[in-house]
Order: sequence, then structure tokens, then C-alpha cells
Amino acid sequence: MTQRMQDLASEIVRLQTELDREIEARRKNLGWHLKERFVEFEEGIVMEHRRRRTTIRSFLGTSTIRAAITAPINYSLLIPIVLLDGWASAYQAICFRAYRIPRVKRAPYIAFDRRHLSYLNWIEALNCLYCGYANGVIAYVREIGSRTEQYWCPIKHALKITDPHQRYYEFLEFGDAGGYRARLEEFREQLRRESQPDSPAGEQALPEHSLPEQLRN
Repeated sequence: MTQRMQDLASEIVRLQTELDREIEARRKNLGWHLKERFVEFEEGIVMEHRRRRTTIRSFLGTSTIRAAITAPINYSLLIPIVLLDGWASAYQAICFRAYRIPRVKRAPYIAFDRRHLSYLNWIEALNCLYCGYANGVIAYVREIGSRTEQYWCPIKHALKITDPHQRYYEFLEFGDAGGYRARLEEFREQLRRESQPDSPAGEQALPEHSLPEQLRN
């Protein structure tokens, strides 16, 4: 990693820390905080939320025909997502154990906390459950895929990749044949030494391998 890349990585970490502080300040303004992964609201906030809840009749009355027609297609995606969830979990249970790669913990990626918001009716809460599960599974599977890529092919693409995973930034440059032959086992050993953070979803820091070297100590 060049000095310029280290400086940029340091700036990313600084900005992430600043963003976390702003998010926490916003939470306090909205009257809630997290305590051991449980949401606690200030007194009176829940009653105000219930007052703002839309009735099912009103919700359905304002829904469009377009939304009603596409709803079955929308929810049909749950079938491949559940299959992906189970298949990816089985894959890492078998293959990661064989490769001695730490398995990805599923819980930090999938959260069902929005169903407790009192301003959501049961249809809106169900939609939130679905979206939280679907996007959580995709994030969970992405991390499984990124560990697999680091083990088998830690090489950057020649073409620009939109929103690559965090491990990608430390991969070998495209065309670096000498580096690939010399460092492939190093990437694998680095992966084996990792442990999955046990922090709640949405609150994980950047993984250690994405930090500049001077920030790892």
C-alpha cells in the first residue's frame, strides 16, 4: 500500500468516526438510544409514535393499484433469498472449515428491530421485516463471498468495480504476477487469523485489513 493510499484510508477511518458521532447525536434528538442491542425510548415518545400510526383502512385506501399488482412479485423474492441464506450458510460451514477460514457470524447482518416502531401499522412492519431480512442476507452473503475471493483470487480487476467490498482495496494489482505467486499464501494466512466482530449490525468498524498499517496497533 502506497503512502497516498494509507493517507486516504486514515481519512476514511476519521470520517467514519465523525459520522458515528453525528448518528449518535441524531438518535438522542429523536429520543432513543441502544442498550445491549435493545432500543429504549424516552418517556412519551412511544405514545407520540402511536398517535402517528396510520390505520390499515387508510393505508390501503392510499395505496396505488400499481403497488397492489406488484406486491406478489415483490414478496416472491423471499423464496430465492431464503434458499441463498441456507445455501451460503451450508457452504461456509463445510468449505470454510476445510480451508480454516473463520466463518461469518450471521446475526450482526440481519436485524428485525424496526417492527417495534409504534408508528408503523402491521403491514408496514411486515414490509420492514422483509426488507431487513433480504438486505441483511445479501450483506451476509457478500462477506462470505469476499472471504472466498481473498482466499482464492485476491486480485483487483482491470475494470472499475462499483462499490467493491472492503477487502478488495488491499488485493493485488491486476497484472502483478510476481506478487500473486509470492503473496497468495500470505493473504490466506491473514484471513485465517481474522475473527468476526461481535458488534451489532450497523455498528461494525471497518475490518482490520482495511485499515492502514499504522492504525492497526
